[in-house]
Amino acid sequence: MSSYADLTREELAALVPELLLIGQLIDRSGMAWCISEFGRDEMLQIAIEEWAAASPIYTRRMQQALGYAPAAPGQGDVITIFKGLQLDIGAPPQFMDFRYTVHDPWHGEFHLDHCGALMDVEPMGPDYVKGMCHDIEDPTFDATAIASNPKAQVRPIHRPPRSVDEMAADRSPHCAWTVIIDESYPEAEGIPALAVNEASRAATLALTPIDPADEGAGDYTGPLVSDLDFTAFSHSALVRIAEEVCLQMHLLDRAFVLALEKRCADGEQLTRIRRQQLTGLAGVAAMRIARALRISLDEDGARRVLALHPLLNPSAYVDSTFEADGRLVVRRSPAHDDAAWISLCGPAWTGALAATVQALDPHLDVRVDAEGDGWSLTVVRSAEAAPEAKEVAVVKFSTGTDFAFETRRSLPISPV
Repeated sequence: MSSYADLTREELAALVPELLLIGQLIDRSGMAWCISEFGRDEMLQIAIEEWAAASPIYTRRMQQALGYAPAAPGQGDVITIFKGLQLDIGAPPQFMDFRYTVHDPWHGEFHLDHCGALMDVEPMGPDYVKGMCHDIEDPTFDATAIASNPKAQVRPIHRPPRSVDEMAADRSPHCAWTVIIDESYPEAEGIPALAVNEASRAATLALTPIDPADEGAGDYTGPLVSDLDFTAFSHSALVRIAEEVCLQMHLLDRAFVLALEKRCADGEQLTRIRRQQLTGLAGVAAMRIARALRISLDEDGARRVLALHPLLNPSAYVDSTFEADGRLVVRRSPAHDDAAWISLCGPAWTGALAATVQALDPHLDVRVDAEGDGWSLTVVRSAEAAPEAKEVAVVKFSTGTDFAFETRRSLPISPV
């Protein structure tokens, strides 16, 4: 049974955009440590390989889950591409405020009225902005298009770096792009790591089916809309979307590992970077989940946050349950086969688990004990407050930490 099934429809509608934004923050956590270990240029290449080896997989998965996959593989139109972006951790709603224009099935545009990623990187200087908005975006936009139509090209109309005057005036839109599908274009091809990631357990994992009899929308087969209204989806559709978004994070992390393995001197360095990435993300994710769902900042709240946290979801991927005595029991699962985040955790290392509960209250901690072929966790309270993990502090540099979603009208987009 899905960990999200017990949430109300309203709670799920609040949680899904949070999960999309949490997925975006994976790089705010991981890439800081890549710069430290390998330098800026290698960090850019890691980011490119990471997204290119993950986004085509999870984009196709969401297409299938919500019924907007093209009738024939690789024959999607610009609407297929735009719907995918609206449900992509690389483009969380409002934080990455994509605005879409459709001219016809093969021609479209989008611009960003607000780019949270730019707000995070711009203070670091124009070289970092160029690295993100040029070096990373060019190949990764094309890689994302592979999932819908390999003949699609995403090309800039304008993009940062912004001049000093433009920054002072907060020039908007921050960037603008065309999307054109043309049979004369060369076919985009996946990078070698994509095929490796496609062989992971996460890539083909079966998740909770959507009940077509549920009240509300069970798919996204209708018109493209300006802003997805998650409250319009049915309960079972929202459960599935939440699970798919968590799986997006695991696929992205798996691609991150594939990129790191080529660069790390040994397994110790690889594990250290992965744990740094996970610890930072775990703490900020817990904070945002607790805030969005108004979860109590105590032991009961910590257990509830753990149950909903992407580290431990979806339940078909990470086998974990809370027992009657309040212990969380984690067993061997497909996530361990993929060496996913949960494989980093256990009695030998509790850093990310501690960061999760301490995001609610620094007096909280975890006790982790070996049990069967896995381990169990108990939330405990300490007299002394733990200092904030440095990895969490690094992620809090992002404006995504405190970003607040607003209520918007969801309007259909007609070709112009």
